[in-house]
Amino acid sequence: MTAHIYPGGNSTVQWFGKAYSGDTMPHPNVIVIHTTEGGSFPSYGGGGSAPTFTVKGKEVHQHFYANHSARALVNKSGGVETNTLNVIQIELVGTCDKGGPGLYWPDAKDSDLAGLVDLVDWLTDTYDVPLVSTSKPWLSYPSSYGSARGQRMSFAEWNSFKGICGHQHVPENDHGDPGNFPIKRLIELVKAKKGKPSEPAPSKPAPSKPVSKIVALNAAVKPGARHAQVKDLQRFLVKAGYGPIPGAYTTYYGAETQKAVARFHNKNPHLKSAGVSYDPAIGKSGFKELQKEAGIK
Repeated sequence: MTAHIYPGGNSTVQWFGKAYSGDTMPHPNVIVIHTTEGGSFPSYGGGGSAPTFTVKGKEVHQHFYANHSARALVNKSGGVETNTLNVIQIELVGTCDKGGPGLYWPDAKDSDLAGLVDLVDWLTDTYDVPLVSTSKPWLSYPSSYGSARGQRMSFAEWNSFKGICGHQHVPENDHGDPGNFPIKRLIELVKAKKGKPSEPAPSKPAPSKPVSKIVALNAAVKPGARHAQVKDLQRFLVKAGYGPIPGAYTTYYGAETQKAVARFHNKNPHLKSAGVSYDPAIGKSGFKELQKEAGIK
């Protein structure tokens, strides 16, 4: 998997990847949210206790590649893997303790969440992280500290979890951050962002019409990029039975679209790129054949 740098962040000012290269995570599928309990970007001891990202308002510092292990969780020997298995870690500058330093995150407004929304939107497009919260409670601090109130996952629950959780939910840890964080609102805002066009619409947009005859691919459509014809591609994949989820059409060639294209190529190996076993990129011939499978003539 290609190591990723968040395009909306700063990956130079506090980059710790050279000092702590960490482990490559083949399938990141969990986001853990922390609070720094301070009002400015921490030093993290030169990276020794750093997360993947730190967010302050709209400013995001990236400390490690998004698919490399970070270092902000306790990882005891003989238990489960916390830092290194599949977890992207985000520290929010501020506090979960009422009256503590910096922004009190349980009372965060939409404007306070904006930088985090952009980051989570990118992460859930780039990696197989479901946009769902843990079913465990997000307890207020200090009740969230420790493990006595049912918020901490068991080893088995942690190993099977995919989605977004807080530091208070991670086994082998006792921290209570980010407290009663507004996780429901965060997810609502990210979903709303995914439903919006990525570019401003023209002043007099033409009405959108379903494709009724085969159309040509007018330019290269690369995985991970945005392209106007990705919406058509997604519609064809759904209609032909390859996915992604109907009703979620966007211009972004994200992880689910790539998986669906790879499934199409597995059924049509003659359309794969030469010499590859997993092909998530669509070419002109594949784009035409996919439309035929979707019943378009």
